[in-house]
Order: sequence, then structure tokens, then C-alpha cells
Amino acid sequence: MELRRIGYAVFRGVYDSFRGMFAVLSLDKEINDRKVRYSPTRINSIRQKPLDSKETTPVRQLKKHEESKVMKRIIQCGVLNGGIFLISILLFEYGLLPTINKLLGYIFGNESFMGKLVWSWIEPILSFIFKTVWVIPLFLLSKVVNALWFQDIADSAYRHTRGRPVFSQSLSKVLADSIFSILIQLLFLIQAMAVSYIPINMVGYTLSSVQMCMLYSLYAFEYKWFNMGWELHKRLSFIESHWPYFIGFGLPMTVFTQLSDSWIISGCVFSILFPFFIISGNEAVPVLNSSDYPLHFFAPVIGVSNILFSKTIGNTKR
Repeated sequence: MELRRIGYAVFRGVYDSFRGMFAVLSLDKEINDRKVRYSPTRINSIRQKPLDSKETTPVRQLKKHEESKVMKRIIQCGVLNGGIFLISILLFEYGLLPTINKLLGYIFGNESFMGKLVWSWIEPILSFIFKTVWVIPLFLLSKVVNALWFQDIADSAYRHTRGRPVFSQSLSKVLADSIFSILIQLLFLIQAMAVSYIPINMVGYTLSSVQMCMLYSLYAFEYKWFNMGWELHKRLSFIESHWPYFIGFGLPMTVFTQLSDSWIISGCVFSILFPFFIISGNEAVPVLNSSDYPLHFFAPVIGVSNILFSKTIGNTKR
């Protein structure tokens, strides 16, 4: 029975992870409906009615209405990461380099020693120049831009479905929370890479995939939880107590990003798809509180972090 519940939670997580693609359409329709209700013609019709306390409220709400940036940012993420970044890499790897290689084959002969020698020098030089001048700068720039766009998508989706974000913490606590969150994510990534080197066949790969599933889930849900005013220890505790669901939720993204051996291409795929997972996380309701099942075997970083945070918070309250 317990295995059935865990299996259902994993399945439900996988199902909910795909809801973002459909939620975007419904969210866009809702935004368009609001635009119709909040159009200038509608505002003027309301203003023409007799002014009283009940009638002025809709007008004030219309003035405060903000246009969503969800669809705009999703398109921008696709254009930057897929249309510019990813296509340029594919054209270089599968277009320019093979063309130059064939050209050298025509000049020196396909099996000539001189042709292979020239290619052995040209290929690494061109790859180094391409990565140094184009790939690395654009990759770093896209990381910064994507982070800003991801935040816009999360804030807009949260505002349209849940209302105004809750900011109950001081600036210093928010800054400390963000720094610790980045540190936890970095340790989580190192943990996933470390277990991948376990020499037992498929064990290392499986454990590493489980780590990445939970890390991607943490990425997606942190935007909503942060807007809800949850501190880091509460976010990690929630992951810990619902780990089967979050393994399932992060599974599709893990599969998509592991289709390529190139970490740059995997980064592009992640940046293209992640906006949908942000919306899925905003819409999802995790199931199966599994606090009775040990998580520390799957995610020691979360387990140790929760112990440290609980002790720190307990000492602070005293």
C-alpha cells in the first residue's frame, strides 16, 4: 500500500509538471478576458455611472491592473536560448565544421596525411575561438537575462493566480536567504555529480538522476514559495516531506536536459523549457506527506540543511 501511494505521488508529480504548457494557454486567455473587461470603453462606461462608494471601486481596480509578462517572457526565452544560442551552436557543430572538413578533403584528399594534419590544427582553433568569442559570453549573458525573465514569469503568474506576493522579511533576511539558497543548490549539484561516479552499474546514474529531479523541482517551486513568504528551512522541509512528488515533478526536465552530452546545449534546453515548469510549480499542489519515509539517503544535503536550520532557529527563538 505504501509503495502504491509513493508511486501515485511520483506519477502525480510527473503529471503536474506538464500542466504549465496548458496553464499558459488558460492564463493567457484569462489575461485577454481581463483586458476586455478593463478596456478603456469599459472604464468609460463605469465612469459615466453615478459616483458612489460602490461604483468607484472597479475604476480604482482598473487603474491598478497590470499587464502580465508571462507569454512575452516565454517567447523571449525561446528566441534567445533556442533561436539565437542553440541554433548558432548547432550551425557551428553540424554546419561550419563539417563543411570545412569536407573542403580540406577535396583539397588534400580524404585520406591524405596533410589534410588530417591541417584539420587537427584548424578544428581545435576554430572551436576555441567560437567558444571564447561567442559561446561563453553569450552563455553568461543569457544566465543573467534568463534569471530576470524567470523572475518576471514567476511574479506575473503568481500575481494573476494567487494575488500580491508576501514580503514579510527584512532586506537583510531576504539577502541571507538568497545566498543560503544558492549555496544549498550548489551543494545539491555537487552531490548529484558525486554520486554519478559510483562504479556500480546504473546505481550511480539512477541516484544522480534522482538528485537532479529534486533540484529541478526546488528550482521551479522556489519562486512560488518565496512569494508566499516561506523561509529556506520551510522550503527544504516541504521538499523533504513530499520527496516522491518532487522526484516525479523534476523527472521530465531531467530527461530533457540529459538528451545531450553537451552541458551548454543542456543549459539551452533547460532555459527554453524552465518557464513552463515555473508555471507548473505555481499551479501544482504536492501530494503525499511522506515524513515517515527517510529522505536522507536520496538527498543528504536537504537532510543536513534542515537539521542545521532547525537548530539555528531553535537557538534564535530561545
